[in-house]
Amino acid sequence: MTHDHDLVLRPTAAQTEAALNPPPGRNGGDLVVETLAGLGATTVFGLPGQHALGMFDALRRSDLCYIGLRVENNAGFAADAYGRITGEAAPLLLSTGPGALTSLAALQEARAASAPVLAISSQVPTAGLGGGRHGYLHELPDQAASFRGVVKSVHTVRTQSQIPSAIAEAWTSALTVPHGPVWVEIPQDVLLAETAVPVVTGGDTFPEELPPRPELTAVAADLLARAERPAIIAGGGVVRADASKKLRQLAERLQAPVVTTFGGKGAFPWTHPLSLQSWLEDRHTTDFLEDADVLLVVGSGLGELSSNYHTFRPRGRVIQIEADLGKLESNHPALGIHADARLALQALLETVGERTDPAAPERVRAVLDKVRERIASQELTLEQDVLAAVRRALPPGAPSFWDMTILAYWAWSAFDAEAPNAMHSAQGAGGLGYGFPAALGAAVADPTHPVLAVSGDGGALYSIAELATARQYDLNVTWLIVDDGGYGILREYMTDAFGQPTATELTRPDYVALAESFGVPGVRTSPKTLEADLAKALAAPGPSVVVLPAVLRMFAPTHLD
Repeated sequence: MTHDHDLVLRPTAAQTEAALNPPPGRNGGDLVVETLAGLGATTVFGLPGQHALGMFDALRRSDLCYIGLRVENNAGFAADAYGRITGEAAPLLLSTGPGALTSLAALQEARAASAPVLAISSQVPTAGLGGGRHGYLHELPDQAASFRGVVKSVHTVRTQSQIPSAIAEAWTSALTVPHGPVWVEIPQDVLLAETAVPVVTGGDTFPEELPPRPELTAVAADLLARAERPAIIAGGGVVRADASKKLRQLAERLQAPVVTTFGGKGAFPWTHPLSLQSWLEDRHTTDFLEDADVLLVVGSGLGELSSNYHTFRPRGRVIQIEADLGKLESNHPALGIHADARLALQALLETVGERTDPAAPERVRAVLDKVRERIASQELTLEQDVLAAVRRALPPGAPSFWDMTILAYWAWSAFDAEAPNAMHSAQGAGGLGYGFPAALGAAVADPTHPVLAVSGDGGALYSIAELATARQYDLNVTWLIVDDGGYGILREYMTDAFGQPTATELTRPDYVALAESFGVPGVRTSPKTLEADLAKALAAPGPSVVVLPAVLRMFAPTHLD
């Protein structure tokens, strides 16, 4: 009898030939790109640096497509978006020290959003590993320590023979739920030295699945079946697991209203009779969820934004399905099910029977009517008109990427993403500069649709250099910059808290002229012409910039009441 663990994949004749007669001139960098290609990578992002030149030299001997950005953090954001759109681990090639450290904010966002990014950095020569202070260029006492609290896993290579296995192990880690960024570092001398290691021809890895424990789903199914007022909170884990269809099936079977978190935008149809949409920063929604006798939370840790700034106090039984063990019951006691959202929802669908509740859609409409009345009372017509214009201008299927700006905060609550995995923002870690470089990564991942990036002028200044990237690769991204002359949301926060703002006002360039200096067409628009100008820009191939001078306001929060 042959057991699975006895099976050995035999090399093909071509693989044997490549192993026995490798081409001359290969170095450690070739092992990196060969391993990536063997794992299925087709595109890499990054920025070269002196210690990493072995990897970049090897790129020209490979079939990998290289997209070079101008700032490492922006390259990380582009890789993040590529990973979100494709579901693949996006390789990010970086150099030692300053280059590596500049990517930290992007990797923090990838970790918070469960975006699979495979960061591969050079290191000082092998002799400098271990904390000795030899004075190498870019030297850090322990570079890996800077990343250990940010990424899922850290892998330090010391010899060329370790490269294929270390990268394959990191790849598996990045794609094992919850997805996330991983870190591999390889010393400069290991990358540059000629290699006798055979050509890497295989690379299949099998990320571990995370099924739910059956005794837990049995209890959850029983609770949901007997519930009188069930409700569902759907988070980003539903989107990352591609579980939106299963979520809809379960909600309809239970007749349970669904609200999506800001990271879960698009996980449930916006106009569905059971959709509470995404109005989590609203007390009417919070009250409704608190009143549920059984609340199913799927793919969310119920963090600050998803809990209306921790004012949410559920009175009923909570069932939480979460792939990140650290988030399980971290904010509220629950029947915690450590599992991938898709597998857990499938298990519930196989167990839960039909439940009838003809009044559920009416209760949903009542909540949404209250929300609309609250917003309508605040005289925010400009903000609602601008957001509606953006929605109408964006073609079906076109993804959007939003920076941390007032219009994005509106979009979290009020924008119809229209599809799962179509609207993305930096709300995971909350750093500036995400929108435009992330949109570039999305355009590389799927060139069949135009991509929209939305930034304020403060966030835009983080990413101006990437106009050169957009032009160099002719990426189909339209960048909407809402120019209010400063950090608009911080201006509001400070005025509310202290009576006047400090350090929020910005001297800014003429963004249209600046875009045109990069060879990127730009147009200045107004709230009345925004829809037409934005639609025209999105319809034109290649990059473009639309600048909207406008001071927008946020709707009043309810968590302070």
